[in-house]
Amino acid sequence: MGAAEVTRFLTMLANERRVSVSTHHQALSALLFLYRDVLGVDLPWLTEVQRPARPRRIPAVLTQAEVAALLGAMDGEMALLGNLLYGTGMRLMEGLRLRIKDVDFERQVLLVRQSKGGKDRVVMLPRTLHDALEAQVARARAVWARDRDVGAAGVKVPDALSVKYPSLGCRWGWFWVFPAPKLSLDPRTRIERRHHLYEERLQRAIKLASAAAQIMKPVSVHTLRHSFATHLLQNGTDIRTVQELLGHSDVSTTMIYTHVLKVAAGGTTSRLDQLRSV
Repeated sequence: MGAAEVTRFLTMLANERRVSVSTHHQALSALLFLYRDVLGVDLPWLTEVQRPARPRRIPAVLTQAEVAALLGAMDGEMALLGNLLYGTGMRLMEGLRLRIKDVDFERQVLLVRQSKGGKDRVVMLPRTLHDALEAQVARARAVWARDRDVGAAGVKVPDALSVKYPSLGCRWGWFWVFPAPKLSLDPRTRIERRHHLYEERLQRAIKLASAAAQIMKPVSVHTLRHSFATHLLQNGTDIRTVQELLGHSDVSTTMIYTHVLKVAAGGTTSRLDQLRSV
């Protein structure tokens, strides 16, 4: 298959199959892998094939009143998680994977380990959640103690550390802040151990709360992160600080929230409003 055939194939995917941009990228990457790594053929022209640009979508953002209504429609552990994600800007899995050792009540911060891009970062711990999070840690301590009493395997820790320190997963500091209610079988190791809460629980709780609060916008867990960033910028936080809190490696990723503000801030008056005021 030469340049003409590959080009026709990729064009067919885009024009006839109408595949998404990510699927188109996967197809091109698969072809590159086939020729370079499997067939051992270097095709310079293949790297020059133009990839379709990913569309930049402006994220859905809730007003502060909508966030209050959404979180007010939640209760218990899910309410704490929802408040924590909005109050810190953490991603869903970053919140679920919090370990006891990463909560610093004295300095009022949380350490987010190995986030997207493999980097660690520090986020603020909202003071209004201090007592609720302390109570959650106490509940987690009771779960950890029961696991130790029955001799359950320790929680999963990074592979390199588990080899060097086999008992590390049994230590309190490595336990989950939000442990799952039951032990489960690790599909890779076939070891029964305690996992953190599954993401589906919070996703379902957010959907139910959104309906209860009668929010018409599309709402997901990630909407809390979008709203956190937008509200910080609205309140005058500089964009570099927001970038660090979100863990973006490139400030251009954070800049997407400024597009939300340009319209929401009302800096430009609609021509219709001006016409009606004449």
